[in-house]
Amino acid sequence: MTDSFMRNCWYVAATTPELGRELLGRTLLDQPVVMYRQEDGTPVALEDRCAHRFLPLSQGYLVGDRVQCGYHGMEYDCTGTCVHVPGQKTAPQGSGIRSFPLAEKWQFVWIWLGDPALADEDLIPDIWRNDSPDWACVVGEPLYMKGDYRLVADNLLDPSHVSFVHRSTLGTDDVAEIPQIAEQEGTTVTVTRWILDRKPAPVYAKLGGFTGNVDRWQIMTFNPPSMVEVDMGSCIADTGAQKGDRSQGIELRSYNLVTPETAESSWYFWTHTRNFSVDDQTVTDMVRTNFVETFNEDVSVIEAVQAGLKRYPNIPTVNLAVDGGAIRARRVIDEMIAKEENRPAGRTQAAE
Repeated sequence: MTDSFMRNCWYVAATTPELGRELLGRTLLDQPVVMYRQEDGTPVALEDRCAHRFLPLSQGYLVGDRVQCGYHGMEYDCTGTCVHVPGQKTAPQGSGIRSFPLAEKWQFVWIWLGDPALADEDLIPDIWRNDSPDWACVVGEPLYMKGDYRLVADNLLDPSHVSFVHRSTLGTDDVAEIPQIAEQEGTTVTVTRWILDRKPAPVYAKLGGFTGNVDRWQIMTFNPPSMVEVDMGSCIADTGAQKGDRSQGIELRSYNLVTPETAESSWYFWTHTRNFSVDDQTVTDMVRTNFVETFNEDVSVIEAVQAGLKRYPNIPTVNLAVDGGAIRARRVIDEMIAKEENRPAGRTQAAE
């Protein structure tokens, strides 16, 4: 049986703000997990299963640094070892459960669900803007999505959809025909589109106060297993943005990290950063409001696509020129999964 996701890599399990001294249950890569912070703030992840009757431990209690099952009171420490059974002096053989490596970095809590011996924190993506004092960072509430995690990369690596899905925020009708360039270097896929001397998108007009035409860029970078960084912004037209001078405008970066729940459902984690009006709470609120709306529009489309793929399982999808980045990203994912499973990579389509 083949898998639809990589396991020997870091995925986001939670945002830093949402993990605290309450038990948080979440299914990741078909694995039920319970997470919490110890009294000293250290994050912990355990298999969400009591060894006795398999009640999810997330339905239990946090007692000090131990998780207590809500059925018969068995207690587990941060390693998954059963350290107390009411009415017994020792825990029975086989009463331990799995623990999973966690790392906290860049406003996220990352989990490694593969071989724990391979869990190297240096492999966590370098998204330093999330913690930089020169950039304001909005940490979004995780979005639950009834869709294959790969559909998010399909979506984000295709800037042409912006004109149709995000008409009220990022889209403008006059840019739909502008081509994009897809490139690949190793396992990194980049899609670039420059929109020169055109009217600004609605959200950029608000944020940048533009009164005339702008040069606008959309640069999407995919890195496995499931992260897409979106470099976007606008500058006053013909002021050198395409040559690297972005001083006459606004620059934003969004980080989109999707963790599969199952083969057909996902957790969509995101942050949004900017290097202008860093201390202006009004701008922060505007960014949050506009991009929450934008992400929800994407989720709505992705869930409808997932439903369509399930409804018509025997009809192949067709690919367009705009799918170049998505096809490359799918191929990278397929090849890396095949490598983990020691099997040949299969045929790849943008949506399947």
